[in-house]
Amino acid sequence: MRQRGVTLVSQYLEKISGEALEEYQAIFRDIARRRNGVYALYRKDRLYYVGLARDLRGRLKTHLRDRHSRRWDRFSIYLTIGDDHTRELESLVMRIAQPAGNRQLGKFPRAQNLRREFAKRIRDLNKYHLDFMLGRQSPKVAASKKRRRKKGQPRQPVMSRWISKPLKLRATFKDRVLKARVRRDGRITFRRETFNSPSIAARRAIGRKRAVNGWSFWLYERAPGDWAKLNELRN
Repeated sequence: MRQRGVTLVSQYLEKISGEALEEYQAIFRDIARRRNGVYALYRKDRLYYVGLARDLRGRLKTHLRDRHSRRWDRFSIYLTIGDDHTRELESLVMRIAQPAGNRQLGKFPRAQNLRREFAKRIRDLNKYHLDFMLGRQSPKVAASKKRRRKKGQPRQPVMSRWISKPLKLRATFKDRVLKARVRRDGRITFRRETFNSPSIAARRAIGRKRAVNGWSFWLYERAPGDWAKLNELRN
């Protein structure tokens, strides 16, 4: 989660004539020299090219002479603090707008492509509908009935109705990071122990005898690097 007060784009300048880049070089040098950011080139108000640079002034001067030189007449710049996210921001714009001047689409090296997951969920849903219409019992339900209930735990894993794949869990307690994992069947594994309830797993993790709300205690990895409270799965 981004901290309050921290921003990605710190300053920007939009739809400026390319002629101004040459005529007012001193002004533009003071604004953009050795500054990180993303830039966009336009031709007749249509997006032509998107790029990123660690020196925006130098990159735009290059585009006045290279293969793009006569294919744009206006530009925008978006100055960033550091360059941690500029490549992903550039990729995002390229994939959405697909400018004519960009030869390749951007990539998200640490992001998950949900296409396969989306297709799997469609297949699972269709199979469930088919089993229901034919009066068949799904393997998942049949297997859950055969499990033996551990003393003091719910009959079935509480989370089994909200997940379709394994999940990573984590929590912070007394400056320590606690890690757990949700199996595909909804059971939670923590330090080689298995639990059917996130609250019971949380209580065991912090060594308390009284009740703990595991849905607010644990965070789950909603997407690579994106952690959210477990309770969001039920909303």
